[in-house]
Amino acid sequence: MRIGVIGTGRIGTIHARTLSRHREVGSLILTDVDPVRAQELANRLGETAAPSTEEIFKWGVDAVVITTATSAHAELIGRAARSGLPVFCEKPIALDLPGSLQAIAEVETAGTILQMGFQRRFDAGYTGAREAVRSGRLGRLHTVRAMTSDQTPPPAAYLPISGGLYRDTLIHDFDMLRWVTGHEVVDVYATGSDAGPAMFREAGDIDTAAAVLTLDDGTLATTTAARLNGAGYDVRMELAGELDQVVVGLDDRTPIASTEPSGPPAATKPWTGFLERFAPAYEAELIAFVEVVVGQRTNPCDGREALQALRIAEACEVSRREHRPVRLAEIAGALPYS
Repeated sequence: MRIGVIGTGRIGTIHARTLSRHREVGSLILTDVDPVRAQELANRLGETAAPSTEEIFKWGVDAVVITTATSAHAELIGRAARSGLPVFCEKPIALDLPGSLQAIAEVETAGTILQMGFQRRFDAGYTGAREAVRSGRLGRLHTVRAMTSDQTPPPAAYLPISGGLYRDTLIHDFDMLRWVTGHEVVDVYATGSDAGPAMFREAGDIDTAAAVLTLDDGTLATTTAARLNGAGYDVRMELAGELDQVVVGLDDRTPIASTEPSGPPAATKPWTGFLERFAPAYEAELIAFVEVVVGQRTNPCDGREALQALRIAEACEVSRREHRPVRLAEIAGALPYS
C-alpha cells in the first residue's frame, strides 16, 4: 500500500512514522507547504517527498492522510473523494458547518472512506470509561465532568485560524461525551473568559471556557477548558452513576496536588502536552485506518460523527456570544441516516 501524507508538522510527523513501520504500508509520499520540512522527514524515514499536493494525486496512492492547517481540510477531503481514495483527516473537517457538510456529501456521493482523527477514542482510559457505562457498572449515569487544560498557550499566530477554544480544544471532550455515554447533547449553556494574555482578545478568542450540557436521557455534563495551566497538561473525565463512579486521566502524572494531609503527592513528572499524553492513541488510530482501508474493520469515526461534535461546539459558541441556552436543534447540519 502506498499512502500520501499531506502535512508534515508535529502530528503529520507522528502519523508518518507510524505508517512507515506498518507491515501493510509499502511506501509513503510526503508533502508540505514547507518543502524542506517534508524532504527532511522523508530523508529520516527513507520515504519520498513530493514538491506539492498535486504530485500526491498524480503519482498515485492508495490512501491519503491529511494533517494540514484546518482551512485546507475540506478541499483535500473532497479531492480525495473524487479520486476514489480513502482519507484519514485530523479534526475538524472544516471550521464551519457548510464546509463540513459539503465534504461529507462528496465522500458519501463517491462512496469512499473518511476517518476523522479523534484520537481519544483509542485511549485506554476513555475506552475503559465507555465499557463501564455501557456494561451498567455505574447504574443510571447522572453526572459527567470533563476538562482539558493546556500547560502553555499556542502561538499567537495560531489563534485566528484555530476556530476558537470550543472548536479547537473542547471538541474532543464533546466527542468523548457522545462516544462514552452513547447519548446525544440536546442543549448547552456556555461562557468564556478572555482575561488572560492580550493575544486572545486580539484574536477574538477566549483562554478559559465552561459549558453545561444536557443529554437526551437527562444526564447533566460540564466541560471546561483552559489555555494556561502551569502545573501541566490536564485531561480528565469523571462519570458518576447511582451505583459507582469512575475517572479518566487520573494517574501518577496528573498535574494536580491534594491539600489533604493524607492525599497523594503531586506528580513528579506531569504531562506536558497532548502529543505526549495521547502518543499511544495517535499510533492506534493510524493502525485502525490501515485496517479500515484493507477491509479488516469498520470505520471507527466517520464524517457524521465528527459533524456532531462540531455542532455542539457551534452551539457553545452561539451560547457564549448571545448569553443564552442553545438547543442543538437550532444548529443546522443534522444529517439523516440512510
